[in-house]
Amino acid sequence: MTTKIKSHSFHIPVMGTGFTIDSPIKVAQYGISSVISLVDDILIEKMREFYAKKINEPFHEISNKIEDYRAKRITAYLNLVDKIVEDKFEELKNSVKESGAAFDKYMHMLPNISEIKQKFYEFSSQSYSKQDLLDWAHKHLTTGSIDVNIMTKLDKVNYNGDEELPSMYNDAHAALRGYANSDLASSIIFSAGMNPRLYSYIAEFDDFYPDENGYIKKKIVIKVSDYRSAMIQGKFLAKKGLWVSEYRIESGLNCGGHAFATDGLLMGPILKEFKSHRQELISTTHEVLTTALTGKARYTPSLPLELKITAQGGVGTAEEHDFLIDEYDVDSVGWGTPFLLVPEASTVDDETIQQLAKAKEEDLYLSGISPLGVPFNTLRGNTQDDIKHAKIDSGRPGSSCPKQFLVSSKEFTDRAICTASRQYQRIKIKELDANKELSSADRKTTLDKILDKSCICVGLGTSAMKVANFDVKGEGVSICPGPNLAYFSSIVPLQQMVGHIYGNAKVALSTHRPNMFMKELKMYIKHLREKMDEITESTTERQLKGLTEFYNNLMDGVHYYQELAEKMMHKAENSALKIKQEIEELKMELMGLELVMA
Repeated sequence: MTTKIKSHSFHIPVMGTGFTIDSPIKVAQYGISSVISLVDDILIEKMREFYAKKINEPFHEISNKIEDYRAKRITAYLNLVDKIVEDKFEELKNSVKESGAAFDKYMHMLPNISEIKQKFYEFSSQSYSKQDLLDWAHKHLTTGSIDVNIMTKLDKVNYNGDEELPSMYNDAHAALRGYANSDLASSIIFSAGMNPRLYSYIAEFDDFYPDENGYIKKKIVIKVSDYRSAMIQGKFLAKKGLWVSEYRIESGLNCGGHAFATDGLLMGPILKEFKSHRQELISTTHEVLTTALTGKARYTPSLPLELKITAQGGVGTAEEHDFLIDEYDVDSVGWGTPFLLVPEASTVDDETIQQLAKAKEEDLYLSGISPLGVPFNTLRGNTQDDIKHAKIDSGRPGSSCPKQFLVSSKEFTDRAICTASRQYQRIKIKELDANKELSSADRKTTLDKILDKSCICVGLGTSAMKVANFDVKGEGVSICPGPNLAYFSSIVPLQQMVGHIYGNAKVALSTHRPNMFMKELKMYIKHLREKMDEITESTTERQLKGLTEFYNNLMDGVHYYQELAEKMMHKAENSALKIKQEIEELKMELMGLELVMA
C-alpha cells in the first residue's frame, strides 16, 4: 500500500475541550492535522447541531435518555466532521477550474522543502491544462488528519438510577467506542497517564489492528513525558496486539492545560534519549506485538510498523521548530498555544481572544483551579473565575456541576463528586469550621485552596458555544494557554502563522522571549523551589530523597544544555546565543537551591 505524503511538519494539539473542537473543519483541507477533545459530549452534540444546520444536513438530537448516548453522539459528530472535511477538500481541488484561490493557499502554506511542493514545481515547469492540474491535485494533495484526544484519567463511572453501569459505559470507554465506531481513518491520542482497563478495551475493535498491508485505520498515539513511560505503555499495548504508532513528547510544565511535571527531567535530554533508543523501542515492542498477534491468529507483520516521535510544548520560532526536527529526528512539532490567536484554526470568542492578545507573562500562571488536583495553566481574569468569585462573595461558593466530567472525590460520598461543586465545598468548609486547632492564617490558606477550584469542564466549552451563537447565559470562559502565549501579542491569519512556523513570514514576538528550553528550565527551578518551601518537620526521608533526585536531574539538564549551545552555534545561532546568555544565571539560581537543601 502506498503511503500518502504528509503535507506539513507541524500539527495543532488538542486545546481544552472546545478550542479545537472544530479545528479539522477549518484546517484539514489544507493538509494540517489537528485534534478534537472527546471529553465533553454535551458540547460535541451542540456543535453537531450547529454544523448540521450550517450545511443543511438533517439533525436529529441524540438525547441523554437513550442507551449509550455518549458514544453515539461522538460517532455522529466525528462522521459529520469527516464529511465536511472531505467536501471542503473536494472544493479546494476543484477550485483549480476557476480562480484556484483555495488551491493556491494550500500550496503557499507548504514548507519550501515539502515533497508535494517540489513535485508541483516539476509539474508546473511544463505546459499543462486545467484538467491536467485538476488530475495532479487529486493525485498528490492530502487532507490533514482528524485526530481525537482522550484524557485517560477522565473515566467516570456512570449509573442508571442507583445501578452502577458496566465499565464499558465509563466516560473514557464510551468516548473510545464513539471514535472506534466512526468512519475516521486517523489517530487517537491518549494523555494523562496509563489506564490499563481502558487500554485493554481498545483490543475489542478491529480498526486498531494492522491489515495484511500493515495499514492501521485507527492509530494509537500516547502522550508521554519520558522514555521509560513510552516503553512501559508500548509493551503493555503490544501484549494486546496493539501497536503504538506515535509517542507525543510534551514538556511537563511549558505547555497549555494540565501540567504533569516530571521529576526534573527536561525536554532536551528526554528528546535525546528517545533519539538514542528509538530503534530499541521499535524492536522491543515489535517482538512483543508479533507474539500477541500470532496468538490471536491475526495478521502478523514481519517487519516493524511505522513509529513516529513528535514533540510539543513552548515552541515559538521557525528556528526552534527546525532544530527539533534536525537535532532529534522528530516527525512533527506541535504548535498549540499560538494558534489560539488564529481564528481560522481555533475557536475562541472575541472577548477572550482580545484578552489573550494583550496577555503578558504575569497574566499567565500555573493555577490550582482544576478539580483533578493537577496544576493547570490559565489566564488571569478569565470570566469563569469572575463568576466563581461572585458566588464566593454571595455566600454560595461552588458550581452546580451540570456536566460532571471532572468528578474525582469520594471523600464524603459513595459516588464521586467534583471538588469545584457546591456540594463538596459546602461540606469541606463545614469541616474546616469545625477544626478549632487551626490558626487563622492556616484556616485562610486551606479555605483559599478549597475555593480556588473552578468549573472548568463548563468553562472550557463556553467559548465554542459563544462562537456558535448558543445561549451561554451565566456561564464564563475558562481558557488554558501555555506560558508561550505571553510572547505573541496579535491576532493573525492562518497563512501568516504557518509562514511563521516555516520561516517564510513573521509574527511579531516579544524581544525578551526566552529560548523554549530555557523557559522550561526556569519553570522547573521555580517548581523545585515551591516544593522545597513545603518542607516541614513531618517531611519524610523518601520525600527529601525525591527532591535531591529532582535537583540532580535539573543539574544534569543544565550540563546538557551547556554542551548543546556549543553544538547549536552553526545551525541555530539565535537559540544558541539565548541559551548561553541564560544558562549561567539559571545554573547559579539552581546551585543556590542546593545550598538551601543542604
